[in-house]
Amino acid sequence: MPKGNKKSKKKVIVFSVIGGLILLIVALVIFKGNKTEIISVQTEKVARRTITKVVTATGKIDAEFKVAITPEVTGEIVSLPVKEGDKVGKGALLIKIKADTYLATKQKSEAALQSAKAEAAQRKAEMDKVSYDYKRTKELHAKKLASDADLEAANSQLLTSKAQYDAAQSYVVQSQASLKETLEQLYKTSIASPLAGTVTKLNVELGERVLGSGFSQGTDIMTVSDLSKMEAIVEVDENDIVTVKIGDTAKVTVDAFGDKKFIGIVSEIGNSAITTGTGTQNQVTNFQVKIKIFDPDQKLRPGMSCTANIETETKTNVLSVPIPSVTARLENKAEVKDESSSNTATVAKKKEKPDEIVFLVQGGKAKSRVVKTGISDDNYIEVTEGLQAGEEVVSGSYKAISRELNDGAVVKVENKGAGKSNDKK
Repeated sequence: MPKGNKKSKKKVIVFSVIGGLILLIVALVIFKGNKTEIISVQTEKVARRTITKVVTATGKIDAEFKVAITPEVTGEIVSLPVKEGDKVGKGALLIKIKADTYLATKQKSEAALQSAKAEAAQRKAEMDKVSYDYKRTKELHAKKLASDADLEAANSQLLTSKAQYDAAQSYVVQSQASLKETLEQLYKTSIASPLAGTVTKLNVELGERVLGSGFSQGTDIMTVSDLSKMEAIVEVDENDIVTVKIGDTAKVTVDAFGDKKFIGIVSEIGNSAITTGTGTQNQVTNFQVKIKIFDPDQKLRPGMSCTANIETETKTNVLSVPIPSVTARLENKAEVKDESSSNTATVAKKKEKPDEIVFLVQGGKAKSRVVKTGISDDNYIEVTEGLQAGEEVVSGSYKAISRELNDGAVVKVENKGAGKSNDKK
């Protein structure tokens, strides 16, 4: 066979193979383009439940009753019979400050008082003598045996003596007050516990010099706390504080005790805002809330980190769906008249607020429905309008609900444990 014919035959075969491959690729593309996309979803039926709205806040554990001990006098600590962690009774000695200076001042004040009393006694005796002389002169004057000048001189001397006695008496009162003040300072060198409790913080040591609060803020010596009555002090976001009320029940978890829950009651709500990061993008405004905790075992300690779930509202027998079932969608297009022409044009128009919708499964297809919602807990959200009990709504996946699903989309329900039907409750 001539070589030219062989080459032509080979070319035909090569082009035939290439053409076949091209036709196969085109057929696959057409077949794939015509294939309907099926979205896998999970569903759950609308049911009536009890829903409790919870506000979560973090903070610290502290004693409900505690006293910071600061001295009122300045001096050296000469006795410190307690240490941190000790239990003390009401009136128990906590600290003693060196009292030498105050003892000396006391003795000086006592001596001054005695001197003032002696001076007053002397003036009293003089006044009594002058008073007797005045009475005698007055009697002689009545009998014409003493002149008017003698009577006036006796009266003047009596008034002077009485004034001196009153001054001496005033000095006695002043000396008594000075002594009382000195004794108060002396008594303050010994500090007793104002309540029965535990020394939860001790900031000083024996021999250390402390400053009295009369000259400055005073040295923070220690803190005595009643650990039988504890509370959680948490910060609640400004958007949630309006729902929290005195008496609300709270479940408090403490990091040190794992999943154990302590039951508490909201006892105080702060009126002053606590703002951090002022003037920045991270600015946060919170309000302090105190929760009285029931701790019969008395294991809680001040300063422990905690998280409080405050139950602010409970609704029973309300229609509800899983929280992931509800999504927000915007109607991006609407028919409006184009003012630049006489024709009606389709232009983009965004709503101010998106609709809350859920997707139902009807005949193997997704159907959106606008709903109105109420309160929610960790898993379910109340539906106030738009659904009826027993209807089947899409509960997952999040990707499908938030982005993939649209009206008419073909879905395949893949509920865990679902057999013949999708009656998940």
